[in-house]
Amino acid sequence: MRAAALALLLSLTAGAVAAQQCDEEAVYLRGDWGQARFAVEIADDPAEQAQGLMHREHLASSAGMLFIYDKPQTLSFWMRNTLIPLDIIFIDPTGTVQHIHHSAQPLDETPIPGGSGLTHVLEINGGLATAMGITEGSQLRHPSFAPDAAQWQC
Repeated sequence: MRAAALALLLSLTAGAVAAQQCDEEAVYLRGDWGQARFAVEIADDPAEQAQGLMHREHLASSAGMLFIYDKPQTLSFWMRNTLIPLDIIFIDPTGTVQHIHHSAQPLDETPIPGGSGLTHVLEINGGLATAMGITEGSQLRHPSFAPDAAQWQC
């Protein structure tokens, strides 16, 4: 009886930890290189997406911005009014990284194409994807991915 109660407590605790790991304010990435967690701000409406990380002088190394789009589409970004270099990570509806633009240059208005069939973009500090080993094919976990499509479900 005591062992069964302990097993139940451990399974409830494990479930609570798993639930905490998947929330709106964090993304997780995994690949052959390992795993990483970033605290994220969400940009899921046109006004937030247009603003992005413009006019910011600093971004914590463990932080980023996650752009969420309702349907798969062709996405292209630029660095207008963005003061810090960024790695721009383009992601499909399964949570799979399709393209990474490394160290986009501040204030550059040249379009940065990410490809088609995309629903998410993660922006992190420039050079961090290379330093961590994040590659195309890595998987991202966040509750905004449809559970039936996500490669790494919440």
